[in-house]
Amino acid sequence: MMRTAYLVALKDLRIELRSRVLLWQVLPFGLMALVLCGLAVGPDARQQSRIAPGLFYLVVTLVALLVINRSSQIESPRGTRTSLLTLGLDAGGVFLGKAAAMLVQLFATATALLFGTTVLLHVPVHAALVTLPIVLLATATLSAAGVLYGLVASSSSSSATLLPVLALPAFAPILIAGERSFSSLISAGSLSRWVLLLIFSLVAYGSIGVLLYGALEES
Repeated sequence: MMRTAYLVALKDLRIELRSRVLLWQVLPFGLMALVLCGLAVGPDARQQSRIAPGLFYLVVTLVALLVINRSSQIESPRGTRTSLLTLGLDAGGVFLGKAAAMLVQLFATATALLFGTTVLLHVPVHAALVTLPIVLLATATLSAAGVLYGLVASSSSSSATLLPVLALPAFAPILIAGERSFSSLISAGSLSRWVLLLIFSLVAYGSIGVLLYGALEES
């Protein structure tokens, strides 16, 4: 399983490295969204800093939808998915590999956006640094969930519009837990229950993916 996961992750990351969609399209979109959020809030630095965690995770969620859609498109050419099935690769390994590749892309983008908030939304640099492990946990959860919802949506001819409808309600608890954790770090509050929620969500989506990815892929 782990070898399959490694090979699938390597394949997805190589495709992304060659296309550079993340660098030239997804990241600029996220930064522009942050700029627009700052403009919408207004020039009050204290107000921007107060609501920055929510705006950050909202932008990360929108970016995640783009990355999920991109990951699903990798398998969309005719015969690609059939070829993977014919090779007899372990379905759980395929799921883990695609989730790992998506995590690398999402976390790299989220890290750039996080430090963008220190400039654009006046978040303290210390808070941005200490929240990085939580951002990693949140993006890992989004990746595991995103692979599943991306696979379900890709079976439809209108996958681009179906994906947000399916994924956004499921992403809401992750968004809330991430935002409350970030806000707690800024205000020196308690964040343990929100971290536990993220861990539980990651374990749940990871287990479901390993167990059911093959069945979803064949349906």
